Order: sequence, then structure tokens, then C-alpha cells
Amino acid sequence: MNSIKIYEYSKCGTCRKALKYLDANKIAYDKIPIVDQPPTKKELETALARLGGNLRLLFNTSGLQYREMQLGQKIKTMDANEGIDLLSKNGKLVKRPFVLTENEVLVGFKEETWDAVFKS
Repeated sequence: MNSIKIYEYSKCGTCRKALKYLDANKIAYDKIPIVDQPPTKKELETALARLGGNLRLLFNTSGLQYREMQLGQKIKTMDANEGIDLLSKNGKLVKRPFVLTENEVLVGFKEETWDAVFKS
């Protein structure tokens, strides 16, 4: 497996755990600061397709901006293009860490899920 991109936020504990996991398993990656450089629309579209079209899975639903923008209600009627546009412009709205490999997308960090992807 090559070319792993991990979008992360340095102040995010879950992101730090994910990076520690990758380092401990000697998995090479490109680290991208999600706030300064959110995933592109194309990357988000790819992720959405791999997640079965569930837009909510891409959002950081526990984030302050998500709550301030009252996206919990809005997401129910939001179409994919609108959601992807919003996420591509605001990295703090993206569930993190956000990882893209050639065949997989991972949002958040659950060790069992990551083991299934990286140790298979």
C-alpha cells in the first residue's frame, strides 16, 4: 500500500493517536494540516462514494463549528454537492483524522478498523 494521505489537526487527540498508530506500525504517510488545507472536493466525493453516500459520516458532528452552524438539522436536507462544498472550504467541519489511500477512506480513528485496512 502506498500513498496514504492523512488530514489531521495538531490539537486533536484522536489525530495524535492515529499518527502514533501509523508510526508504531511503520506505515509511511503524508501529513496534511486539515484546517489550513481541507480535503479537495474530488477527495471528499471519493470518500463519500466509499462511505456509501452517507454525508453525515464526513462531518465532525461533535465540533464547535458544526453546532454553531446548526448543521445537525441542516444536514438532513443538504444535498451531497452542498455538503462537499462546505467541507472543502472548512477543515474544522471534516471528521478527523481523514485518511485516503488508493482504495480506502478512514474517518476518525478506531484501531480495529485501521487494523483491518493496514494489516490485511
